[in-house]
Amino acid sequence: MTSDVLIVGAGPTGLAAGLFLAARGLSCRIVDKAATPATTSRAQLINPRTLELLDGIGCAAALVAEARTIGGVAFYHHWESVGVLEFGDVHPRFKMSVLPQTRTEAILAAALAEKGIVPERRLELEKYSQDEAGVDAVLLHPSRQRETVRTSLLFGADGAHSAVRKGMGVAFIGSDFPEEWPLYDIHLHNCPLDPELAHICFVDGGLVFLMCIRDGVWRLFGDVPGLVGRLPPGTRAGEPVWQSAFHIAHRLAEREVDGRVAIGGDAAHIHSPVAARGMNLGIEDAYVFSACAADMLKGEAARLSDYGRLRQATHRQVVSEVERLTQLARGRPSVIGIFRQMFVPFMTMYPPAARAVKNLVTGLDHNADLS
Repeated sequence: MTSDVLIVGAGPTGLAAGLFLAARGLSCRIVDKAATPATTSRAQLINPRTLELLDGIGCAAALVAEARTIGGVAFYHHWESVGVLEFGDVHPRFKMSVLPQTRTEAILAAALAEKGIVPERRLELEKYSQDEAGVDAVLLHPSRQRETVRTSLLFGADGAHSAVRKGMGVAFIGSDFPEEWPLYDIHLHNCPLDPELAHICFVDGGLVFLMCIRDGVWRLFGDVPGLVGRLPPGTRAGEPVWQSAFHIAHRLAEREVDGRVAIGGDAAHIHSPVAARGMNLGIEDAYVFSACAADMLKGEAARLSDYGRLRQATHRQVVSEVERLTQLARGRPSVIGIFRQMFVPFMTMYPPAARAVKNLVTGLDHNADLS
């Protein structure tokens, strides 16, 4: 075997998997078809659950040192306040933290480099086959030369269009919202909002989300036209640092494991950014996978199947909860918008409802079970 585990994908899930595996004494090789790490950041929030898991391998401190904290979410109707959901002391040690995904990846990659593991880029998984003893993967180099490697296990952390998931013959089941969601990282001047909170403003037929990601620069997205014109009164928009757009889908892989092959992160689940769970849930997948992989390679044959059972239950729970929350926040059709106006103030004032939403956003809605 060239390694205990071949990891396909060098995003947060794949990098975290490499670290968790190394901490358990396993060797791994990480490949990614992209020539360079991503230069823009979809994910901006690291939740307390993720920091707790990464603290166990010595990475949390470096992330916290660069991040800024978010104390809660403020809700508005046409920029009139309707309530605040405060995160407070949801975790004894860690807060909701704002850090661009590019920096999260860089810190995880630096920790891997200290262990002698460097992702190999411009190296694409073309196909693979498996038998009872291992997996044979064919890697395609930029020169179109093919390399066949033998590995004990294969872990697909290669995103929503995962080649590993397709090789497993696994359906990606779910639904999509039709509208486009514009996204900006943008300079704002005279913004009256508290930079220590995230802000969600409900407007007719949609929402506007704002969060300060660094001094003077805010993450802005929403599902309404003329988004930059929907800013709080008195706010003046400057030049965008970055702008993009996305569509929202909620999808689950019908299973996460096939023999000696497993998937995690966006390869296994995608959902809206409303609860900031995407990257965080993927890092949790990496943690559970590493534990199950280590046990399997020690002779506990059923442990990789346990990974599939454990994560399928978690993925179904989280994606279902995020989808319901997104349907409410989205405010469409109009009857949902009317209900939203009544529910959100109730949710911020009624402790059980507030606790449920806080736990979802902070990743503390379930334990990262290993059995």
